[in-house]
Amino acid sequence: MPNLVEVTYHQTGESTKLNDMGMREMQARAYEARNEQYLLLKAPPASGKSRALMFLALDKIHKQGVKKAIIAVPERSIGSSFASTPLSQHGFFTDWVVKPENNLCTPGGDSSKVTAFQNFLKDDSDILICTHATLRFAFEAIEEEALDDCVLAIDEFHHVSADADSKLGFLLRSVMQKSKVHIIAMTGSYFRGDSVPVLLPEDEAKFVKVTYNYYEQLNGYTYMKSLGIGYHFYQRKYLSAIADILDTDKKTILHIPHVRSGESTKEKSNEVDSILDIIGVVQAQDPETGVITVRRHTDGKIIRVADLVHDEPKARDKIVDFLRTIKTPEELDLIIALGMAKEGFDWSFCEHALTVGYRGSLTEIIQIIGRCTRDSPNKSHAQFTNLIAQPDAHDDLVKLAVNNMLKAITCSLLMEQVLAPNFKFKTKLNDDDKAGPGEVKIGGFKEPSSKKLKDIIEQDLNDMKAVILQDDTMLKAIPGNVDPEVINKVLIPKIIKLRYPDLTDDEIETVRQHIVADSVLKSGEFKEDGDRRFIKMAGKFVNIDDLHIDLIDRINPFQSAFEILSKSVTANVLKTIQEAIEATRIVMTPEEAVILWPKVKEFTKIHGNPPDPQSNDALEARMGQALIYIRNQRRQQGV
Repeated sequence: MPNLVEVTYHQTGESTKLNDMGMREMQARAYEARNEQYLLLKAPPASGKSRALMFLALDKIHKQGVKKAIIAVPERSIGSSFASTPLSQHGFFTDWVVKPENNLCTPGGDSSKVTAFQNFLKDDSDILICTHATLRFAFEAIEEEALDDCVLAIDEFHHVSADADSKLGFLLRSVMQKSKVHIIAMTGSYFRGDSVPVLLPEDEAKFVKVTYNYYEQLNGYTYMKSLGIGYHFYQRKYLSAIADILDTDKKTILHIPHVRSGESTKEKSNEVDSILDIIGVVQAQDPETGVITVRRHTDGKIIRVADLVHDEPKARDKIVDFLRTIKTPEELDLIIALGMAKEGFDWSFCEHALTVGYRGSLTEIIQIIGRCTRDSPNKSHAQFTNLIAQPDAHDDLVKLAVNNMLKAITCSLLMEQVLAPNFKFKTKLNDDDKAGPGEVKIGGFKEPSSKKLKDIIEQDLNDMKAVILQDDTMLKAIPGNVDPEVINKVLIPKIIKLRYPDLTDDEIETVRQHIVADSVLKSGEFKEDGDRRFIKMAGKFVNIDDLHIDLIDRINPFQSAFEILSKSVTANVLKTIQEAIEATRIVMTPEEAVILWPKVKEFTKIHGNPPDPQSNDALEARMGQALIYIRNQRRQQGV
């Protein structure tokens, strides 16, 4: 199956270039906001968020009167990202120094770490590293005011939740209300997999946001030129497909399925052994590093494998320690993992992230994709492949399989949006109103009327798209069985309203137009003819200078991936997918009926008969259902 997303970058080198203070482009942008009390840094994996935090925290400690910095990470292995670093060697005014006793990302019980946390608040040390869990336990033992002179940095901030049961979310709200603490929140994936907002709107409004997008990061690399995102569907057991999709000439992280998932054999250790047998013959396991050497079946080449699946603590710690010391591509070829090697994990030589089964959230998938998007001399292309069970009409779990497939595809749609350059949209006033560099002029288009709207559009558009693509109703509508105008004018505004309940209808319409226009253009097919650019819409190419919002609203912005899917699976599989969607079809709403009614009349005029609700064509069937709905409404009203 071809890649659903294939993006090529210009290798400008800008995102990895250092300024005279030793800062990359993203880090310098974050440093400009160093005086803010609440700072939210949204930047992709490998952009240097951990070092950006060092610059920010040291400035607050040495120049803003803050006495201490507390850095909380989701798991112990990520703590090494914040180890002592000689920043002054590259021009910064001081170094980042963490005393060994203040690194709490070490083995040991929580009670001793809470004591160490309390001691840190009382002594003259200035930097402490701990896990989210240690922070939560320590918070139970101290008063909020104890953090008055501190900067609290929370890495992988999407672990916070506005949900009432989120302990980390409660902690954050509490210290914001009851202390003078400074907060630096960092994440490469601001949206959560469960669709619960990270922060309540009133809390989020207090944060100054610094955004560095995926396109800026990847376009500014020196070595990596392209990124592909694709899917491979298998029948029966996933192990039967591994040989076809696993290329051991590529540096690969292979995530096997969760034990509780339908794809798993429930015997994870046996799965690892089977994968090794598929590759070749195991030769030995290094007693010092834990690396397994395998002689490849095809040519006898030695493949070096790290097993992060087995649970034995000493063996796990041994291989994890080895992974932290890797300096060259030749030291390792393959990592087999289950719950590890995701967020915060750094193996820059990774070329291919191969994941079996749909993972539980967009956040998790995006974190996995980030493992292969580091810039490294050994690769020009990075690839993410999701190996997914092909829906079988005779399987009792067919609905689950279809749902997983749709969620996986929507993830690629989201990544297509975040990996591409942003457009600057302006209202086209007349035929002589030409677009400037980087601009797109659209007739009938609404521009933001306030700073709040401008901030949402400039900083939160991809987050809003993630919410839209995780919505269950949208999931059923995207494959093309709902009219595009219903998607764009009915479903999307409802989701925006839930995310921003204080926006007026006119403000929602402004945000909606930007989301739809940006989505349509980013997924569109472009071609150039001289100095004119054309985009393919509704099967024909349209001059980009002649765009109108009414034309854009007639396009399903998310359908391109499903068109590729329909060409890549058998007719029976496609029929199974459609039938599973049909079984859970969204109900007809008055708003949808209003939009479909003119199309029903046009269809009847063209074909000489009304649309058939039983038609094999999904859109004709939906128009037929709209006609039935409208007739029923008229009967009830006595019309």
